[in-house]
Amino acid sequence: MPGRNTQIPGTTTLLAAACVATGSLANPIDTIRPDAPALAPFGPYAIGVRTEAITLPDSIDVLNIAGDNVPRYDRPLTLEIWYPAAIGTELGSTYTATLRDGVTTVPLTGRAARDAEPAADGQFPLVLISHGYPGNRYLMSHLGENLASKGYVAVAIDHTDSTYSDQAAFGATLLHRPTDQDRVLDHMAGLNGPLGAIVDADRTGIVGFSMGGYGALIYGGAGVTQAATELSWGTPNRLLAAHLAGSDRHEALIDDRIKAVIAIGPWGYNAGIWDMDGMAGLRVPTLFMAGSADDVAVYDAIRGMFDGAIDTERHLLTFVYANHNAAAPIPAPEEAWTPAQGLDFVPFDHYADPVWDTVRMNNIAQHFATAFFDLHLKADASRRDYLDLVPRSEDGIVALDDAGNQTEDHTYWLGFAPRTAAGLRFETKRPGE
Repeated sequence: MPGRNTQIPGTTTLLAAACVATGSLANPIDTIRPDAPALAPFGPYAIGVRTEAITLPDSIDVLNIAGDNVPRYDRPLTLEIWYPAAIGTELGSTYTATLRDGVTTVPLTGRAARDAEPAADGQFPLVLISHGYPGNRYLMSHLGENLASKGYVAVAIDHTDSTYSDQAAFGATLLHRPTDQDRVLDHMAGLNGPLGAIVDADRTGIVGFSMGGYGALIYGGAGVTQAATELSWGTPNRLLAAHLAGSDRHEALIDDRIKAVIAIGPWGYNAGIWDMDGMAGLRVPTLFMAGSADDVAVYDAIRGMFDGAIDTERHLLTFVYANHNAAAPIPAPEEAWTPAQGLDFVPFDHYADPVWDTVRMNNIAQHFATAFFDLHLKADASRRDYLDLVPRSEDGIVALDDAGNQTEDHTYWLGFAPRTAAGLRFETKRPGE
């Protein structure tokens, strides 16, 4: 049996409670609301976490391109790796994250045990987690911990030149985002030792938010347009042609170890990065998540991606009235609730949504990510029922008998208690549709 969590699902960690008791800021990333959908609560595994610094040799140094000279460098990345931990692992960890201002450090509390011994009962699918521009490896840490508790190895990447602390020219992010994901996958596949022994990189999924979603879609087969390679504000010297739809170089990037993609608020279609032909190249099952009021990646553009990916099965989960921060970011740290130097907005705005509660969105994302990855990375066919839903949640019918059991007329979303799917849409298209 796997090591089981020692806390009641739906509570935050004892460590978080201790922080509150001593007066320091807790900033929990692991809260499960009582009304969370069925697959959101943490799974049976204890969780380990470790930080690893890696180097990607012979990378293009976009920031120092001068004319026709394209220098190369050893590109540094920092990874946060969550994994199923050995039986008996005690829960609780504090992370030190950088706030949106790029300077202020804040504590986050969760359930993972730092540098815990990995579980010893098999191999687990790999999930890569890729933040936005800017962001960092903790922006979706709620999902990293949650998936690890359910039998996944989850790896969040600090993308160099794209974090809060080192945000640089956008062209570097355009070029490196999918190749960072590719090379981190290779790194994880080649790990040695007890952690490497439990990683099954042949069953890999990607979760990407905003520019992370951009990278994941390219890596999944959606090549960019010719116009995208020529943008004056993009990657210089037309180097983005490495990801051009239909090119040999883009085809060489695509990796059959990638089995599924979750793209949350993916940016790019609104800026001409893709067209219908490029999106048609997407070749792995994809779950899009978006807010209907997204004015950054633009909701109608995200719908265009969903409609255009005609060669694969895909889903679109919509948070009605949510903006660009739908589903992905952790709850805003308490330190983000006040102004910060160097920003013309309160950092809170970078994490939160004006309409939706962040924890609720996190729980909904955890539920659907569990169903989607269990289906495509673990071949658990029973999870498809959680994705076979009436598109408008309010059209679902609650039909229960006197004993509280569902009757054949019940069509309310599976896993959601009555009323709790309010404000959500879920659409599915099959290949060819």
